[in-house]
Amino acid sequence: MNARRRPVVFHKMHSLGNDFMVIDAVSQSVDLQPQAIASWGDRHRGIGFDQLLIIEAPTKSEADFSYRIYNADGSHAEQCGNGTRCVAMLVQKLGLSVKPKLVWQSAAGLFETDFGSPEHIETIMTVPVLNLADIPFAAEHGEATDHPAVFTLHADEQSFNVTPVSMGNPHAVLFCDDIFNLNIDEIGSLLTRHPAFPEGANVGFCQVVDRQFMRLRVFERGVGETQACGSGACGAVVAARLLDKVDERVKVSLPGGKLRIKWPDTNSPVTMAGEASYVYRGELPLDQ
Repeated sequence: MNARRRPVVFHKMHSLGNDFMVIDAVSQSVDLQPQAIASWGDRHRGIGFDQLLIIEAPTKSEADFSYRIYNADGSHAEQCGNGTRCVAMLVQKLGLSVKPKLVWQSAAGLFETDFGSPEHIETIMTVPVLNLADIPFAAEHGEATDHPAVFTLHADEQSFNVTPVSMGNPHAVLFCDDIFNLNIDEIGSLLTRHPAFPEGANVGFCQVVDRQFMRLRVFERGVGETQACGSGACGAVVAARLLDKVDERVKVSLPGGKLRIKWPDTNSPVTMAGEASYVYRGELPLDQ
């Protein structure tokens, strides 16, 4: 009989209600399978989370750690903005590093976190990707509008004006007068898998209140609507800036709380600041 494998230690964390299962794969060996991840993500029969975050040793010399992300359905994600603050907090909590400023390697490229306190962790994200082919966005599946950043998409006999942008992961941003009286699940389901987004998209529903404040709800690819989406907040501010709706510093209110986003110009990275929370430590027994 084979010896029973050591249980996987995990940590449950959240940022503004956007919740995560976080695994330190620097100190332990972890074998991940999409079916197992989807089972862990089940809120009724598993642990339950929006994303699974993996902290690993980097392969690039300029990075301190590597950062991998999986959605609750087991699919891979390139970036998770709120998760960046949680992994930065956990690295400090576990003593993996004492450096307040860290460079992270991810599928979306390198980014930095600056740990001031649990109430204020800043992430310097990547420069937004606006080139349609690199988002990726297939413009032939939509219609151009009077503004070069806005396209009309048709789905289920409905039409939606969206601004495509990538923060390392694709986003479709819609501007609305009232985000509270929308069928987010219906519209999000239609647009997240629209042919114009060959890799799917996170769909952001944005209500601009004034030039320094907006409200946002996000339907995340592979998850559904979440309490908060950090990369979605960054993408929404970028889209709003392209349409000259907001200034370079914006407070974004999501169902789970508020983020502060800064984006000076198209050549600059987006900076995001917010909090992170530690919930509990757990062990996941594995089969023999």
